[in-house]
Amino acid sequence: MSTAIKTLVCAQPGQFTYSNREMPTPAEGMAIIKIKRIGICGTDLHAFEGTQPYFNYPRILGHELAGELVDAGGAPGFEPGEIVTFIPYFSCGRCIACRNGKPNCCTDIRVFGVHIDGGMAEYVQVPSSALLHGQGLSADELALVEPLAIGAHGVRRAGVTPGEFVLVIGAGPIGLGIMEFARIAGADVIAMDINAQRLEFCKNRLGIPHIINASTQDVNEALKQITNNDFPTVVIDATGSQKAINNGFQYLAHGGRYVLVGLQKNEIVVSHPEFHKREATLMSSRNATREDFEQVIATIKDGKVDPANYITHRVDFDEVASAFPDWLDPKNGVIKAMVQL
Repeated sequence: MSTAIKTLVCAQPGQFTYSNREMPTPAEGMAIIKIKRIGICGTDLHAFEGTQPYFNYPRILGHELAGELVDAGGAPGFEPGEIVTFIPYFSCGRCIACRNGKPNCCTDIRVFGVHIDGGMAEYVQVPSSALLHGQGLSADELALVEPLAIGAHGVRRAGVTPGEFVLVIGAGPIGLGIMEFARIAGADVIAMDINAQRLEFCKNRLGIPHIINASTQDVNEALKQITNNDFPTVVIDATGSQKAINNGFQYLAHGGRYVLVGLQKNEIVVSHPEFHKREATLMSSRNATREDFEQVIATIKDGKVDPANYITHRVDFDEVASAFPDWLDPKNGVIKAMVQL
């Protein structure tokens, strides 16, 4: 095995550099994975743009990952050679969030590819406690478990019940996952975006019954028609857009819940009287838990979600630096870019 591995470093906004690093060495409690697939997510795109909160440069991006287990680091039940994924949020285990069963919002959390170097590398080393069995899923499917888990967690935070109208703002990969799991929870899902191509994807590929183009339609009137003047009891933002997040408050039914999955850097602005009279609930949804990851894997195995729907672009690892800027352009129709090694 070579002692040097190739990595791709985001040196600063707009700049990628390939470089070599030392091969990770076996250690108790630390697993080594030979990376096979890297999914590109909004966090990676925003980091490249320079708009991602909680971020420092230089950084190796990538946290939607699947690969071949080289060394399990002592993790029971895992064998070298199996295809695995892992939970890329490393928590302290001691803080109030961790003690209360919410390691996804640990006070000292380290997200792979965000706070620490991530998976755009030939090999990675991660805590063996984070490993997840592949359970027969393909590398493509396993690389999409993490973004789908984000969606599953947001829906679980919202407490979606059968028959509710759920408005999902933003039809990117995270928003699409939210729509899928809201549908699985029995909701009547409404997809909203300003990108007609993505809305067509929602309608034709995911079977979302209600579509609103916020750039061409009167959103309030459309919501009135769809919900018989009630408005959605759940609104979930997956845009990361300050304007969209602030606008989302007005679409909420009285007594409803608003869940922010998307993240942006600035202040939320809301009319207190409008929010107050609704006796509304505002929640954030951060990362996901092992429960969410296991739900996603089971859902894929059961055929309720098909991750292959999401993959629109595919490149080899050596092509990422040159292809990445194009993925930022909405005209190129990227839903999910997948990197293969």
